[in-house]
Amino acid sequence: MSIPRMNYPQYRKARKLVRECCNYDCGNCLLLDDGEECICVQSISYSLLCRWFRAAVLPLDTALCAELERDGMKRCCECGAAFTPKSNRAKYCPACAKRQRRRKEAERQRKRYLLSTHLGP
Repeated sequence: MSIPRMNYPQYRKARKLVRECCNYDCGNCLLLDDGEECICVQSISYSLLCRWFRAAVLPLDTALCAELERDGMKRCCECGAAFTPKSNRAKYCPACAKRQRRRKEAERQRKRYLLSTHLGP
């Protein structure tokens, strides 16, 4: 998976969002703090380097999140996992797609059976 690069307007939006991070403390990152202060890498980079920022903070700005994660990834409607779709109509990750297909087929067969028993001779 490649690291998305931001243009300047996207960088400015992300920089404002960095302050919403629970690990942000006066320009420093609490996660990277190992005894001495370490600057927050997300506040100085044009790439999405911080996994915590990407998972917890970026979804707060849905427009920016959609712009940056448009690299072919989609979210599954059922479990929320990211997946690469094989077509533009894909809604489910492969595991959930299999479950949904089985569920729909069972429902279709149930309807077919009920219609044949009620309309029979």
